[in-house]
Amino acid sequence: MSLPIRARRALAGLVLLAATACTTGPSLENQGEVTAPPGDSRELTIGSAGFTESDLLAQMYALLLERAGYSTDIISVTNREIYEPALESGQIDVVPEYAATFADWLNAKANGADAAPVGSPDLAVTMKALRALAAPRGLTVLDPGRAVDQNAFAVAASYAKKHDLKTLSDLGRANLPVRLAAGDECVQRPYCAPGLEKTYGIDIVAVDPKGVGTTQAKQAVQNGQDQMVLTTTTDATLDAFGLVLLADDKKLQNADYVVPVVNRARAGSDGVRDALGRLNTVLTTADLASMNEQVDSWRRLPEDVARTYLESKKLIPKD
Repeated sequence: MSLPIRARRALAGLVLLAATACTTGPSLENQGEVTAPPGDSRELTIGSAGFTESDLLAQMYALLLERAGYSTDIISVTNREIYEPALESGQIDVVPEYAATFADWLNAKANGADAAPVGSPDLAVTMKALRALAAPRGLTVLDPGRAVDQNAFAVAASYAKKHDLKTLSDLGRANLPVRLAAGDECVQRPYCAPGLEKTYGIDIVAVDPKGVGTTQAKQAVQNGQDQMVLTTTTDATLDAFGLVLLADDKKLQNADYVVPVVNRARAGSDGVRDALGRLNTVLTTADLASMNEQVDSWRRLPEDVARTYLESKKLIPKD
């Protein structure tokens, strides 16, 4: 499906922006929109980060905004170093983001790559930090809903049954040696091997560098080569591999709740907030996983899946 003309123009603008924005982005001193009143442009460009879940969220945002009387286009920009400055400058008006990840990204942008992380497992603390970092850049972070896409750990269902495992604490108490299929960065990341050992007492004997939630990584756990795999809470393929998630009962993972982020001067109005806020009371983590599966496994179009979901929740009328 080809992009609308206006979307293609917006994308062309982003290509031009990439030459400079990917390294520095707009400076806070030159923005000029930071203190402007909330805007209510009737034509809005929604950005997607280019993966299935982001595409689905962007489509739902577009449908809800169109229901509220806005005209929308969607563009896909896979690099946050490009789409975030475009959001600041108003070339993109709305993007779906993840609270803790985006807070840490803005913090590193403002205070350097070595800045202490501000994202945490506490949603309220994370949102406070995120909004404080976003506001000087002319961005408004809308309220999070119920859906969260966090790192998660899965084991074979047979392994869980054999050892009576439902939580990561259960695995720690079982004193089992665990080979973990994950990205190679897992060796150092506090949410991964070090955190599993420190927080849960899990005996990580090796990290098998097969990637995060990849087919290869899941197959390694399925066939017993590894005992656990790093994936995400919205991974819809676990059943196909005979895997189950172990609950993060001590909240090792950060609060990566789905949050819309908008350019305040163009899309900071109550109209946008109310339209997107309608999703908050219905969209769950399980819903996102199910929609991801429909796109990735059933080969349905994100727009069709998003429309069917919103219709089923009576957030938009049926065609």
